[in-house]
Amino acid sequence: MKITASTTPLNQQKKEALLVLVQKDEILLPASNKSLKKTISDQIKQAAFSGQVGETVLLPAPKSYAVSHLILAGLGDLADFHSTYLEQAAAAAVRAGRAAHLKSFVVSSDIQVADLSSEEIQLLLGRGASWGTYESTQFKSEQKKVPASSLTFVGKQTNRAVIKRAEAQGRALIETADLANAPGNTATPTAIANWAKKMAKENNLSCTVLGEKELKKRGCGGILAVGQGSAEESKMILLEYAGTNPKAKPIVLVGKTVTFDSGGISLKPGKGMGWMRYDKSGGMAVLAAMQMVAQAKPESPVIGILGAAENMPGSKAIRPGDIIKTYAGKTIEVLNTDAEGRLVLVDALALAVERDPAAIVDLATLTGAVIMALGNTSAAILGNNDTFVQTLIQSANDAGERLWQLPLYKEYADQMKSDFADLSNISKAPGAGTATAAAFLREFVPSTIPWAHIDIAGTAWLESAKPYQSAGATLFGARLLVQWILSKG
Repeated sequence: MKITASTTPLNQQKKEALLVLVQKDEILLPASNKSLKKTISDQIKQAAFSGQVGETVLLPAPKSYAVSHLILAGLGDLADFHSTYLEQAAAAAVRAGRAAHLKSFVVSSDIQVADLSSEEIQLLLGRGASWGTYESTQFKSEQKKVPASSLTFVGKQTNRAVIKRAEAQGRALIETADLANAPGNTATPTAIANWAKKMAKENNLSCTVLGEKELKKRGCGGILAVGQGSAEESKMILLEYAGTNPKAKPIVLVGKTVTFDSGGISLKPGKGMGWMRYDKSGGMAVLAAMQMVAQAKPESPVIGILGAAENMPGSKAIRPGDIIKTYAGKTIEVLNTDAEGRLVLVDALALAVERDPAAIVDLATLTGAVIMALGNTSAAILGNNDTFVQTLIQSANDAGERLWQLPLYKEYADQMKSDFADLSNISKAPGAGTATAAAFLREFVPSTIPWAHIDIAGTAWLESAKPYQSAGATLFGARLLVQWILSKG
């Protein structure tokens, strides 16, 4: 989506639709638009529109306005407001407009939404509107040409740098979305590595891909164990942004990228297994974040590491009870081959530690337990540095994503000890699956390096369409990571 700014008054904008946000029963428009507010208020009564989150309605514009349509989008009650609703409202409004064959939109930048700054409002609105244009049609037999869309911000508070950032971030999300939604037969580890190389070249990033031969030389037994039952070769993909201050310690982002998770020998139930293409979502969020970072050019160097493997029950597949040795030198007794993501992550984390980073964040669709705890509304965050964790939680709130901190007690680590190896890959005790998985990962990161683990199993994918997005990958995590990195300068 092309996002621009204009000084032409709102009522003279020759676009197809004016986007208007509604906070329950308050119409969010500048004070100078009193007559439009009254017109909308009268129309709402006839349209049975209540301004709830995700609700939209298409109305005719007043004849005094050059636009032909109004699209109202609800934000819900102010008392329950979260910044995620603003991005979702923009996406829902654009989706509703495009369904009506509208492609040019205009919105006021001189509005107040909760306690957000005008810059925050414009970033969320612009990025959300852009995300609202995405449809996953790559595997449809009839490929219809999708018309380009545009969004114009109008108002004294319009910040051109911010709306350009919104445009760039929206583009990064959309460009990654097709790969994130692709099934395991096309989004193989090799295909993802090739995509990453191309993206890196286009964005002046460096890209290194470690194949199985190199991984064996380095002793990366975790990722190799996960992929050994598959015909597809595992890959460790490293993307690097040099930063404007290359002397600074790098930030490292690690993403679990299991291209399809059958569970291996510990086979998953057949029902719902088809959507396990989503098990690469951590890596997809890192890919989108690295593209955003390259375009924003922050001071800090940033490294993205994707551990890409396919977990299959082939004749060479790892067995329950097998013991493997990881890149860090620690040994792991594999008691359940469906707890495979942590085996991929420990090798990636060990590679991250080697770079003497300022901080490490890993993202993974790691446990079903997090869905039981938090549903599909929030991801869980756990880490070894509470100040760092709180910083990421704030960045998530600012970016329109939600994190909830879970504890990392010593007892959780004790439950991951093995009688035959240094660690086992599942807990000896029932319950606390998200926390014990994080406690397992913590064993591979020195306490001197701030580290956080974000379990996105419940937030990375929509199994059915919402007003703001069709079914598929959400790329949860990319937005908050970039928000955090840019806040550092």
